[in-house]
Amino acid sequence: MRIGFDAKRAFQNFTGLGNYSRFIIQSLLASPSQHEYFAYTPKLNSKVQFDERLHVELPQTSMPKPLWRSWGINQQLKKDNIDIFHGLSNELPWQIQNTGIKTVVTIHDLIFIRYPELYPTIDRWIYKQKFKSACEKADCVVAISQQTKDDIVDMLHINPSKIEVVYQDCDIAFRNKLTTEQLSAITQKYNLHKPYILCVATIADRKNQLTLVKAFEELQNSDVDLVLVGGKSAYQNQIEDYLQQKNLKGVHIINGVPFADLPAFYQNATLTVYPSIFEGFGIPIVEALHSGVPVIAATGSCLEEAGGNGAIYVNPYDIQALATQINRVLGDYSLQKDLVTKGQMYVKRFSSEEIAQDLEKIYQKI
Repeated sequence: MRIGFDAKRAFQNFTGLGNYSRFIIQSLLASPSQHEYFAYTPKLNSKVQFDERLHVELPQTSMPKPLWRSWGINQQLKKDNIDIFHGLSNELPWQIQNTGIKTVVTIHDLIFIRYPELYPTIDRWIYKQKFKSACEKADCVVAISQQTKDDIVDMLHINPSKIEVVYQDCDIAFRNKLTTEQLSAITQKYNLHKPYILCVATIADRKNQLTLVKAFEELQNSDVDLVLVGGKSAYQNQIEDYLQQKNLKGVHIINGVPFADLPAFYQNATLTVYPSIFEGFGIPIVEALHSGVPVIAATGSCLEEAGGNGAIYVNPYDIQALATQINRVLGDYSLQKDLVTKGQMYVKRFSSEEIAQDLEKIYQKI
C-alpha cells in the first residue's frame, strides 16, 4: 500500500504532536512491511531527518500553504496514488472523503472541551469543528489512550466501533544508559548538586506544578531539591511568586532545555513526579519508566494507562497526600527498586514494534 501522512508537525513541532508524528513515522519505517510511505509537509526543517524510504512531498502549487494542507493536498494525494492518508494530529483535509482515499485520524485529547477555561472561545470552536469533522469522515479513528477514546464517544458522539486505541512510546534516547561522565556533565551544566525530584512538563496551569511545589515544601527535607523542567507560561509567575513569599529554597525552574539533555535529567533523578490534572496520555511517565526512575503521577485521567503498576498515583489536588507519597518513596530504597522493576516491565507494551504492528493491522483492515 501507499500510505501518506500529514507531516507538518513532524517537521515543525518539537513538543507533543511533533514527537508523536515523528515516532509513528519512524516506527513504521523500521517495520519489515513493503508499504510505501509519503510525508506531506508545507516546508522542511534541517533538524528533522527520516530514513530514505520515506518520500517527503512539498506543495506542488502556488496556493497558500494553509489552504494546501487543508484542501489542495487532495489533488497531490490522488496524483501519488495514495491508498490511505493518516492525519497524525487531530485533523483531515476538507473533502478528502470524496477522493476515494481511505483515511485514519489520530485524536490526542479533548482537553479543550473538558477544560474550556484554558482556551479562547474562537480556538475552542475551531478545534471542535476540525476534530468532530475528522472523526466523522475517517474510516478509522486512532485514540492514543482509552481515556481519549471514551472522551471521543462521550463528547463528540462518535461510534466506538470505529475507534481503535493505539498507544505510543517515547524517543529511543530515553532507553539508552548514559555514562557517569555524561550524567555528571548535565549536573554541572545546570548547577544541580543534590539528589532531586524531577517534573518534566510545560509549566502551565493544567500541569499543576504549584501543587508539587507545595508538597515539596511540606517535606521540609533540605537533602533533596525539586527540579521543574519545561517551557514557560504565565503560570510560572505564580510559582515564582510563591517561592519568593515563602522564601522556599531548593526549587530549580529550568526553561529551554535542549531535547538532548532530557535523558540525563531523568537518569540523574531520584524520583519523577507528574501531577498533571488531565492528559491525553502522559509521555513523561513513559520517559521516566524507560530511564529507570520511580514515578508518582496523578489520578483522574489516563496516567494510570501510561504508568500501570510501575507508578504510585495520587489525587492531583491533595497536597498532603502527594507529600506523604514523595516522602515514602524517598525513604524506602526497596520500594524505589520495586517501582523501577515493575515500570520497566510495563513499558515494554509501548514498543515501536508493537505499535507499528497495530497500525499496520488498521491500515490492512480499512
